[in-house]
Amino acid sequence: MTTSESHAPDTDGPVVRTASGAVRGLRERGLSVFRGIPFAEPPVGEARFQAPRRARCWDGTREAYAFGPPPPQEPGVLGRTARPATGPTGDDWLTLNVWTPDPDPSAARPVMVWIHGGAYKLGHGGQPGYDAQHVARDGDVVVVTFNYRVGMEGFALWAGAPANRGLLDQVAALEWVQENIGAFGGDPARVTVFGESAGAGSVASLLAMERARGLFHRAVAQSVPGTFFSADLARDMATALAAEAGRQPTAADLAAVDPRRLPEAGQSLSAKMLQYLDRWGRAAPTVTPFSPVVDGDVLPMSPWQALASGAAREVDLLVGHNRDEFRLFMAMSGMLGEITGEQATGALRLLAPDGEAGERAYRAAFPGASPAELYERVQTDWLFGMPSLHLAEAQLAGGGRSHVYELTWPAPGSVLGACHGLDIPLLFGTFGADLGGLLFPGGRPTSEAEHLSAFIRRSWTAFARTGDPGWPAYDTRTRPVQVLDAEPKVTPYPEEKSRRIWEGHDFRPLPLLD
Repeated sequence: MTTSESHAPDTDGPVVRTASGAVRGLRERGLSVFRGIPFAEPPVGEARFQAPRRARCWDGTREAYAFGPPPPQEPGVLGRTARPATGPTGDDWLTLNVWTPDPDPSAARPVMVWIHGGAYKLGHGGQPGYDAQHVARDGDVVVVTFNYRVGMEGFALWAGAPANRGLLDQVAALEWVQENIGAFGGDPARVTVFGESAGAGSVASLLAMERARGLFHRAVAQSVPGTFFSADLARDMATALAAEAGRQPTAADLAAVDPRRLPEAGQSLSAKMLQYLDRWGRAAPTVTPFSPVVDGDVLPMSPWQALASGAAREVDLLVGHNRDEFRLFMAMSGMLGEITGEQATGALRLLAPDGEAGERAYRAAFPGASPAELYERVQTDWLFGMPSLHLAEAQLAGGGRSHVYELTWPAPGSVLGACHGLDIPLLFGTFGADLGGLLFPGGRPTSEAEHLSAFIRRSWTAFARTGDPGWPAYDTRTRPVQVLDAEPKVTPYPEEKSRRIWEGHDFRPLPLLD
């Protein structure tokens, strides 16, 4: 099923009554599927750049056959399309989709709510790579995907607008789930949020947000990015973003720009962020001026600080990362095999803990590593690996429980290894869609891939059902980690050298430099 497919009217499809009105879905391959259900009002006009507002009620039965339109965003990369070539258009960006084995209110199945990634500036819940049929069917769970505002609309810090509007959209979607998912056969008392990359950063944010308390009970964070912005940094970036659009960094002034034109300003700034290295520091090389902002209100503190203080001790956490995360971005930028010694030294001094001391620690820990290997290692560690591991350790420090994994299985026939995003087609079984189409040419998985894919789905859905994915909880003495490879096994954390270098590091919001 792709976003461009259309459906003939189906008067026999399943009908479910939500708090806003009745919706009619489709029966597909043994599941009932509902697409494009509004969970909030279109955030345009007076609602532009504001917190989401409850969806209006409708009369009659609404056809829930097609995904809602993606929110305005930059063009996609490597198959993560910003907008399908043909498909829904309009302003009704805040919609969600439900896959359920049976919309029977008495079923009370576990619910899994997917939060998509995309650097906080692109992506949507209707991407083909997020087709949740295999997760719902194999795990006997109800799966929800949804859209949230990204980029300029969702994460830039404008005067006169609440911070983290994309996160507030996610809260609104989870509130809809609490109110309505029982009618689709789901159990509102067993809701698991799961997400990858920016979606995992969103999961981490929700764990720290008072507004999200009680809306979910378990959380899966796949490749948590360590990039959270301080308010000062976010304001400085907002000034630069607005200047690219020829506007002031206020909601009132930017509302005069068509939402579909505004992403051009974000794309323009992303292309020249390295020019701001002396002001934005570690944030500059990420080439995305969007991340959750630790504003003291919507997001009161960083996820690591919040979890260590016990903010989410009652939420079971499953968190992990991939071994070769950054290799994907090196391939995208044409840097594979092109890293010089000077570039490796610059990255180590910028990103490793304590600057030059961190550089020396990396060179001592990996004495035979080439410049390219050191460059990739420190980028992987600071951006995804260590933030993910430290989130698990912060949860333990706060009195909670976490399970940890690392994906080490390499994409077959590819130089990308166990790169960023490989876990998505493995989890969803969408080997021919989005990033899966790049990593699995022709969309044909090997038998190893199918075996690992089934193992991951089984583990994730078991965790959603019971809080136990099938391996021991993490502790700081033996550090048991589920290694996801051709033959999955539990071992002590494999990246011990990196862990020791980053031990004690505090992932604070990225600052604005003097």
